[in-house]
Amino acid sequence: MSATRDALRQRLLDPDQVVIADGAMGTMLYAKGVFINQCYDELNVRQPDLVRGIHADYVRAGAELLETNSFGANRPKLQHYGLEGQVRAFNLAAATLAREAAGDDALVAGAVGPLGLRIEPYGPTSREEAEAFFAEQMGALRDGDVDCFILETFSDLDEITQAVKAARAVDPALPIIAQMTVGTDGVTSFGVPPEEVAEALEESGADIIGLNCSVGPQTILEAIERMALVTTKKLSAMPNAGMPRDVGGRVMYMANAEYMASYARNLIQAGVRIVGGCCGTTPEHIRAMVDGVRPLVPRHATVEGSAGGGRFSRVTTQHESHAVATVPLGERSAWGRKLAAREFVTSVEIVPPRGVEPSRMLDEVRKLKAAGVDAVNVPDGPRAQSRMSAIATSVLIQQECGIETVTHYACRDRNLLGMLSDLLGASALGLHNVLLVTGDPPKMGPYPDATAVFDIDAIGLTNLVSRLNHGVDPGGNSIGAPTRYVIGVGVNPVAIDPEHELKRFAWKVEAGAEFAVTQPVFDTAQLEHFLARIEETRIPVVAGIWPLVSVRNAEFLANEVPGVTVPPAVIDRMRRANEKSKDHAVAEGIAIAREMLDRVRGAVQGVQVSAPFGKVELALDVFRP
Repeated sequence: MSATRDALRQRLLDPDQVVIADGAMGTMLYAKGVFINQCYDELNVRQPDLVRGIHADYVRAGAELLETNSFGANRPKLQHYGLEGQVRAFNLAAATLAREAAGDDALVAGAVGPLGLRIEPYGPTSREEAEAFFAEQMGALRDGDVDCFILETFSDLDEITQAVKAARAVDPALPIIAQMTVGTDGVTSFGVPPEEVAEALEESGADIIGLNCSVGPQTILEAIERMALVTTKKLSAMPNAGMPRDVGGRVMYMANAEYMASYARNLIQAGVRIVGGCCGTTPEHIRAMVDGVRPLVPRHATVEGSAGGGRFSRVTTQHESHAVATVPLGERSAWGRKLAAREFVTSVEIVPPRGVEPSRMLDEVRKLKAAGVDAVNVPDGPRAQSRMSAIATSVLIQQECGIETVTHYACRDRNLLGMLSDLLGASALGLHNVLLVTGDPPKMGPYPDATAVFDIDAIGLTNLVSRLNHGVDPGGNSIGAPTRYVIGVGVNPVAIDPEHELKRFAWKVEAGAEFAVTQPVFDTAQLEHFLARIEETRIPVVAGIWPLVSVRNAEFLANEVPGVTVPPAVIDRMRRANEKSKDHAVAEGIAIAREMLDRVRGAVQGVQVSAPFGKVELALDVFRP
């Protein structure tokens, strides 16, 4: 065995190492014209070049673990085609083809599926007979030089237990990945919840346990989160590309590559270490998943600690010795000191200039300094518009005006290397407060053909900055002295999908977020409801306040700015004021903003007031009694 292959085998069993598996074989064969009424396992001997070529496509996409084309190659299933005498031939060929495509660049997992019949006590087949069927198939896969066995898409815990026993009997040294499947309700077809699945698979003796197939990534993620609470085993997840749909007589899976990549990141955040795809996934999906999870490998382990009263994330990597303790929150910046001391913070958002001349903006910022505002929020290309760099703007503000900034930093425009360079440079230039956001897509702005990068999202970026605060880069290598960032994230209390927003917020906190800034608040009841739901993962929350200037402004925010909700009652107030005069509308907008500030003051730890059209006086009017 080559050194590369041996290293991959070690990574497979290392509890902290992430390994990317391949996607669907059946989907690819179907796409190439092989109808579903044929025996796909027979193709290993009838059309070997076709099968080998699909394996090779997955290797080129970045897969590190290939599954053999042998899911249904057991005696009971082959009997349906009159091919039960070909068990050894089909499995041996399946392993050989995958091994040829993998070379030393990937491992080969001998794929074993259910027998397609019920075993005792629910069917006539005894446990011993089931074990013998599995052993027959696995013996051929072993002889084909597989690196491990993967037992997948099982619904019956009793059946998969017999498969694990067979694998151990065939070759005690080969690792076993055991995966069950669940329905849209998150339980197996026998009604077993994820927690019991995890406990049973761990007890069976499998080395790696997890879920695959059946449903899309969201349900798999939710079930995996529950499994992670009750097991210490390494976890695997290989979801379908959504639920299958009938489109023009063809079975189609609608989840695109970007969607699967985003959920691959979420699965790793939830503790999964073997991630791949099942039905509907293609090399395109796997390539996107490989690119998407790279910044999260290896992952942080979160522990509770003292960071000025908040939570922080301790970095654990294969270079553990490089990590250092973070600078306490209260010592990183004046903003961080007030957050750590649970004092109320004030900030005003000012958009960077469109060109190279910052003097007007700096004059406005000096008014904020004189008024005693704690910090200036500097957005990063809001609504995908081209403006002066948020980092450059923040440096100018701090150097010229002597007031701290909270620099927004978006994932949209830079790859991982660019982000790392920016963040190291910004820290060296004295910027210490950041608000990490995913960023608005280019299609929202005046340059819809511009390319968005999105190497990582806001959760991955929070991991990255937390890592820098521990003195290590994304690969766990020392950067010397740690950065001193106070890490902020965005949150939307009125998100369309509140459950998803709550999960993302919890992941951000786990990744190392130390404060959060909300979207503009126009309904305090909704904010209070949201705050009650995040009580267990609570970090300091800064409420967004937006002084409206006209009914058109209110309607624009309500209909064209993602994540902002303006209640009809507020729009009606602005409409009535607008009918009197523009000045009445501005005054009414200030009055609404003051009401919001008064109502949220006791519930949050600060406010971020926007300066509409760069008019700082409007923002300062909100603070005045």
